[in-house]
Amino acid sequence: MRISKQLMLGCAAALVAAAALPALAQPAKSLLAYSPRPTKLPAYGSNKPVVRLSEVLAKHKGQASWTEQVIKTDRFDTRWVSMAPGEKLSTRYYGDDRVMWVVWQGQIRFNIEGQEPFTVTKGFLVQVPQRVRYSMENVGSEPALRYEVTRAGMHPNFPADNGEPKPPNAPDGTEYIKISTRDAPDTYQGVNKPFVDFFKDVVAKDPVKGPNPSLVMMDEGNMSNIIRGKGVPTPPPTNKGHFHVGRDEFWFILEGKIEHLIEDIGLVKSDAGDIVFVPPGRWHRASFVDGQTDTRLSFNANPYTFHAFGPEAGGEQ
Repeated sequence: MRISKQLMLGCAAALVAAAALPALAQPAKSLLAYSPRPTKLPAYGSNKPVVRLSEVLAKHKGQASWTEQVIKTDRFDTRWVSMAPGEKLSTRYYGDDRVMWVVWQGQIRFNIEGQEPFTVTKGFLVQVPQRVRYSMENVGSEPALRYEVTRAGMHPNFPADNGEPKPPNAPDGTEYIKISTRDAPDTYQGVNKPFVDFFKDVVAKDPVKGPNPSLVMMDEGNMSNIIRGKGVPTPPPTNKGHFHVGRDEFWFILEGKIEHLIEDIGLVKSDAGDIVFVPPGRWHRASFVDGQTDTRLSFNANPYTFHAFGPEAGGEQ
């Protein structure tokens, strides 16, 4: 079925508006409500409360090119990816979602449709909107390590405009067939930029405070937020934080150390490069470790994810 040009323009306008979503107004005081919560805690399954980078690197010691699955849920599919020097990733794009990376080692040269090529190093946060073609190459002399975040169940498209060969089928059996499309690529809008250099754009600007604004990725189905601050003494266990209704959440530790108190898991301490994950419905609390400045990069499925705190907490941690 063909979609009219008017409808396409209307959808495009809706996407533009969604990409610049305003903050929801906060009520003058906290509100009380009855919130749904599973009577049985959602299991972690194959996921872990914390994936430590030191253990991942030890597992792949001596390897230059490898992939390690980190989180796999109904919403998220994330992995560590290491590229050997000179290794290239062919041109591709996602049809209905953006992709984001935290670069953590080496030098990667990105080629993104509509942008001048750029080279990134440790601490760069890079993202590509839906339907925008991109490729990358390790241009350094050591393996290039990146943490990749995509939507679960999504496979990239590969160009076929110039006789490019058919890519191999995906490991899950998904077949690639040649098609035609007039769906236009998205653009960078609002807080979404091709990249943020965390150590230059955030840390070098202020040794303690977090950035304002702190959002680095936001649209109708994605949110990533830099949460940075000075350490505090570990809060008491009575401060159990909050939970999310039907939404999982995870954090990439960008700087220093973070403590998470997670229901049925206990106090989890993490270092820079570690990833902490919480399934939906579990109470959790995050805090900066005393005596330093710490940063975590949060990932949620929605910029307006609902936070359910205890009735005595006044709607805050």
